[in-house]
Amino acid sequence: MQPVSVRQITTALILAAASALGIVAILSVLGPNWAQYAPATCTTTRCFCEMPRVGALIVQPANSWSSYGYVFAGFLMIVLAHGRRWTSAMPRNAATMFGITAISVGLGSVLLHATLTLWGQFFDVLGMYLVGSFMLVSALTRWLRIPDGRAILLYVALCAALTTALIIEPEVRRWLFLVLLVSAIIIEMGFARPRRTGVVVGLYLAGIVTKAIAFTIWNLDQNGIVCAPTSLLQGHAVWHLLGATSIFLTFSYYRSERPGGFVS
Repeated sequence: MQPVSVRQITTALILAAASALGIVAILSVLGPNWAQYAPATCTTTRCFCEMPRVGALIVQPANSWSSYGYVFAGFLMIVLAHGRRWTSAMPRNAATMFGITAISVGLGSVLLHATLTLWGQFFDVLGMYLVGSFMLVSALTRWLRIPDGRAILLYVALCAALTTALIIEPEVRRWLFLVLLVSAIIIEMGFARPRRTGVVVGLYLAGIVTKAIAFTIWNLDQNGIVCAPTSLLQGHAVWHLLGATSIFLTFSYYRSERPGGFVS
């Protein structure tokens, strides 16, 4: 597995910055009067620790800008997948798709925290479902040796079902994502991993540990146990950055698989 070069990192940073400018332009057209839209469901309880800046274009700046960690990670995946030295058994198209899902997580998170609207919440959770579905379908595909065409159909069907559930019953969004993620991890570690040639398991485990630490911080922030509402240092922002790190570690795990076919 080739190391990541400075040039690739720089390219991903430039692309992430360009996407940030695009999102700000969109927000400028739609806002800053976010009260004209239906509020996110969390506004009835607690939308994390960071104090909303009422009337501002970006209501929660720390939580919004930290979301670009996912965007950077996603663009870096895509840059790596299209590099000349790509030697992974993971298809370039699959790596690109995983990068796109990571970007969708980041941009969806920005839309939620910048606006605290119901439509922002929809895009936030949608990105999480896209990533979780990719991980689950990837594990199932390797374990059951599902052909690429059927795997794509399975992914689309799963995403469609989750999106429908999100529209009909948005309150179950977090539990549904947890079930999706845990299922993906169990199937990957128990059944798919033995069929991956030369994969670096430590990368996947590091991603799990990173996500667990991030979730602990998420709970401390969400429940107000560690909370400074006006600070730019927010636990939820740390959750975003650690979550982006976890996704990239998972990608690196997939990327580490060597060509050579399935292990029986």
